[in-house]
Amino acid sequence: MQRIHMIAIGGSVMHQLALTLQKKGLDITGSDDEIFDPARETLANAGLLPEAMGWFPEKITGELDAVILGMHAKRDNPELQKAQQLGIKVYSFPEFIFEETKNKQRIVIAGSHGKSTITAMVMHVLNGVGRDTDYVVGASVEGFEGRVKLTHEASIIVIEGDEYPSSALDSRPKMLNYHHHIGLISGIAWDHINVYPDEDEYVRQFDHFADASPKAGSLVFNEDDSVASIICRKERADVTPLEYTEHPHVIKNGITYLKTDQGEIPLKVFGRHNMYNISGALRVCNRIGITDEKFYGVIQSFSGASSRLETLAEGAGNRIFKDFAHAPSKVEATTRALQEQYPDRTLSAALELHTFSSLDPSFIAQYKGSLDGAQEAAIYYNVEAAERKGRQPLTQEAIRKAFGHKNLMVFTNSEELETWIKAQKSPNRNVALMSSASFNGLPLKTLAEDLVG
Repeated sequence: MQRIHMIAIGGSVMHQLALTLQKKGLDITGSDDEIFDPARETLANAGLLPEAMGWFPEKITGELDAVILGMHAKRDNPELQKAQQLGIKVYSFPEFIFEETKNKQRIVIAGSHGKSTITAMVMHVLNGVGRDTDYVVGASVEGFEGRVKLTHEASIIVIEGDEYPSSALDSRPKMLNYHHHIGLISGIAWDHINVYPDEDEYVRQFDHFADASPKAGSLVFNEDDSVASIICRKERADVTPLEYTEHPHVIKNGITYLKTDQGEIPLKVFGRHNMYNISGALRVCNRIGITDEKFYGVIQSFSGASSRLETLAEGAGNRIFKDFAHAPSKVEATTRALQEQYPDRTLSAALELHTFSSLDPSFIAQYKGSLDGAQEAAIYYNVEAAERKGRQPLTQEAIRKAFGHKNLMVFTNSEELETWIKAQKSPNRNVALMSSASFNGLPLKTLAEDLVG
């Protein structure tokens, strides 16, 4: 039996990898200096929760076959140093996924936005047509257990590939270390300035991804994204470029229908960004032998990845949404989608500035106009969280100027934000709560139910 130790086992995807490797019959151990729920409970239920928090070099012995290094672990991690001293093979997360899937067809979904949703759409369709598939995805997907699946049987793996560094030892973006056969770039909009302070350097990572397409490989891209289009239309020997655009659709009585040769197909998801996501997923599925007819037959039951325009509560004339949107392009896409889907309803939108990029004074101007789809808007940011990230707190004036929204409220106190949310209770009004965090732990589900009650 293979023995593998995972440094930083409590990560959102690392702990999911631990579970799937345990199911494959591997002997898994791990360490971390802090583990929060749901990872903590999940690991405990599987018997994989470390007995104590911290780093313990004595766990690293010559009996190990490999060590997997999570992003949370630093270069000076004592367990990592011990593994290096003993000459034990150390993998980053993406390197290990590649090692486990060398004999599979690898589909990697990259881009600044839409990665989780497109990955989930491809997974959903493959499952719906009876094609066994492995996967790595950054969100929970209805009908699938966990966010990582690795089996001996599946001949295909669908991977959400992001542009963050692979590990403390490997600064290459994770998307490069999966070595795709079919790669997709959904669009490119500068983000992650803590890693890429220069926009050109950020864009260059996707150029590298496109260049990594193998002979007889395919490169799927959004042709309406000017940067992605320039990158993907470059001549590359024996690589097939496959462009896509917004899928034709129509909105009737609050339901979006795809316009197809098979007629109008009703959807559970909506928004122009999702029409692009569907087109991208269709291109990928066509490439692996799934017909349009089969695709459309299955995609209509797709309800979305978790926290992507997720409905928290719904009433007569009201619907409250939770969304992972945090980057400028995502915030704009979400508010625009709600405006277009419900033109007769007022939209109130609350956004938490939580990421390193969003708290940067030089980056925040990228948010200009992103909340214009909402009639009422609020920004929340936690001053302590900003300081922990080494950021000087942004002034309310700077935030208002950056967003340029005439009805924008700015809060640094979550209780004041909660009061604002409660005040949005009125007929024919939708509310969007957008954050990659948790609004400092506000009870969003309870608030949503009160708004529609």
